Amino acid sequence: MRGTMAQDDLKKLIKESVREVIREERLGLCEIMIPNVSKKELDEVHAKFGSPADYKEDEFTDMTDWVKE
Repeated sequence: MRGTMAQDDLKKLIKESVREVIREERLGLCEIMIPNVSKKELDEVHAKFGSPADYKEDEFTDMTDWVKE
């Protein structure tokens, strides 16, 4: 019984550790996939689309849960 509990605890620890590493790697991947832009490019985007403050709340999609899981 005692050995089984230790194995179960070890499995839980390993699963959580693997999840944490995968989450960190996914966030790193997201960061490297977002392109860098120059000030000029950013100004062009703002001129064409405006500022996020110009949009209504319901025009946005919250992607927070997508990168958390």
